[in-house]
Amino acid sequence: MSKAQKRKRLHQDDGDSNKSTVDGGDPYPELLRPTAEECRDVRDVLLSLHGFPPEFANYRRQRLRSFSAVDGNDTQCTVKYKPLDEAAEESVLDGLVKILLSQNTTEVNSQRAFASLKASFPKWEDVLAAEPKSIENAIRCGGLAPKKAVCIKNILNRLQNERGRLCLEYLRGLSIEEVKTELSHFKGVGPKTVSCVLMFNLQHNDFPVDTHVFEIAKALGWVPKTADRNKTYAHLNRRIPDELKFDLNCLLYTHGKLCSNCKKNVAKPKPKAKAKAASPDHCPLLGFSV
Repeated sequence: MSKAQKRKRLHQDDGDSNKSTVDGGDPYPELLRPTAEECRDVRDVLLSLHGFPPEFANYRRQRLRSFSAVDGNDTQCTVKYKPLDEAAEESVLDGLVKILLSQNTTEVNSQRAFASLKASFPKWEDVLAAEPKSIENAIRCGGLAPKKAVCIKNILNRLQNERGRLCLEYLRGLSIEEVKTELSHFKGVGPKTVSCVLMFNLQHNDFPVDTHVFEIAKALGWVPKTADRNKTYAHLNRRIPDELKFDLNCLLYTHGKLCSNCKKNVAKPKPKAKAKAASPDHCPLLGFSV
């Protein structure tokens, strides 16, 4: 794959980094799927098959600590703002950079890239002061190092120039739309990245649409076959109940990686994973397709 193709793929993986996240009405108002019952059933069947993905367990614990029920049925939740006071809790800036490094690479490689970046530059101030080539060398194992290094430097420069400190914790006190507006100002940060930050780091009820979720949603008939990622995001966020979004998203992503029937490119080698992979003949989602 040429460098130009890789750059194009980076933009595609995050929807379109030059467009803001889709807002407004449902692009498919006459499509009544997925229903709340269907979302719950898919969540339950994937949970039985895979268990809850361990790589997302810490984020789930943070959500449980951050949310409290506002009625007796636990059907609605409100976010309690709490300053970052636990060493184990990931900062919003750390989370944003981790998500950027995860684009178009494996989870293992993106984790290595982030660990290498932090080992080379323990503080974000060190990254800001570093030469772009040094940052590239630190994150090279994650792929697309030149592009990602520029994006990271752009974020840090903008934060330093506009807020005087390298910190995104102020986003914790903002609404979903306010967060989208803030992060859309950072060059290279697209809709999917914003949605991931909202769900994982800010504990908002948002539903990111990565490649796995996108392909499964089309296969299930939750969106038309001609849907794009932004319209899929808008439709699913309106149709999927808030209380199911986090678990369902994590499980669809995990299933998309492990099930050869649901993979976008079945020619690629199956990634190693501890969770049990579903075979094409026994994919539990086949029963939900129309």
